[in-house]
Amino acid sequence: MNPELYLSDLEAKPESLAALAGVLRTEDPFAGLPADVERVLFLGMGSSRYAAGVSALRLRSAGVFAHAEYASAASSLPPAAGTLVVPISATGTSRETLDATARYTGGAAFLAAITNRTDSPLAEAADLVVPMRAGEERGGVACRTFQHTLALLLALEARLTGRDLDLPVLLDKAAHATADLLDRRDEWLPATVELLDGPHGVHTIAPAERLSSAEQSALMFREGPRRRADACESGDWSHVDVYLTKTLDYRALLFPGSRYDDQAMDWVRERGSTVVSVGAEVKDAKATIRYAHDDDPDVALLTETLVAELVAAHWWAAG
Repeated sequence: MNPELYLSDLEAKPESLAALAGVLRTEDPFAGLPADVERVLFLGMGSSRYAAGVSALRLRSAGVFAHAEYASAASSLPPAAGTLVVPISATGTSRETLDATARYTGGAAFLAAITNRTDSPLAEAADLVVPMRAGEERGGVACRTFQHTLALLLALEARLTGRDLDLPVLLDKAAHATADLLDRRDEWLPATVELLDGPHGVHTIAPAERLSSAEQSALMFREGPRRRADACESGDWSHVDVYLTKTLDYRALLFPGSRYDDQAMDWVRERGSTVVSVGAEVKDAKATIRYAHDDDPDVALLTETLVAELVAAHWWAAG
C-alpha cells in the first residue's frame, strides 16, 4: 500500500470511468445471463458487499428478489434453478468469496462473477465473467474498482428490470463530476481536512439508498491513514449514533438525501457537533461541498465517496 500511488489511482478515476462508458456503448456485459432469473444473490466482502447491498435494495424496490450476503456467512440461499449468484471480488482471490462461490458451482444456479482479474480463480469458477475494467490499483486500495462495481451493478439492474437507463451517459456525467471535485480540490479539501480532523475519529452518514457511500468512506479513513471511522444510515443514526454526540468531539461527513437528515441535524445543532455536507446544502453544516451534477442521485452514488478518498489520501501522505 502506497499513499502517493493511491492518490494517482484517484486522479485516474475520470479517464477510467469514461473508458468504461465507451465499452458499454457497444456491449452489454450481462448479455450472457439466462432468461429465467427469479432471484439474485450477491456475495462479497468489504467494498464489494457495500456496493452489492445498494444494488440489492434497488432491485427489490423494482420487484426483483435480491439479497446481498456476507461471503463469510456459513450458509445462504440454497442452490436452485432460477437463482443468479453474483460473487464480487476485485482481485478474484478473496478467500471468503471463493469459499461461498464453491457452494454454487456445478449446480442449478447461474454464476456471474464481477472481477477486475479475468484470469483469477473466481473467474475460472464462473459461468459468466464481467470485467470491472478499472485498471491496476497501484496504491493497493479498492477505489476505482468500487466505482466500477457500482456502475456494472447499475447495468445488471437495467438488464433485469428493463429500466430505461442510458448508462454510458450517466457514467460520462459521473466522470465529469469526479473531475470537477478533483480539479477544485484546492477550494474545498483544506477546510474539509481541518473540520474532520478530531480526536475521536470520523463518522459517515448516508441514506439507505446510498449507504455504500458512508461505508466505503469510513473504510477509506481506516485503510489508508488508519483513522477511527464509523458508518451509519441516516434514519438509523437517531437510534444508534446520536448517543456519541453527547460525549465525543463528534465530526461527520454527511451525504444528504434522506427524509431523516433534519432529524439528525436537530441533535447536531443542539450538541454543537461538526458536520460537512457533500452534494447539497444542509442547514448548520459547517461546510458544504458541491460538484457537477450533484442533483442526480445516481451520479452521487458513483461520485461522492471521492471526498472521503481525497481526505484520506491527504492524511495518509501526511502520516
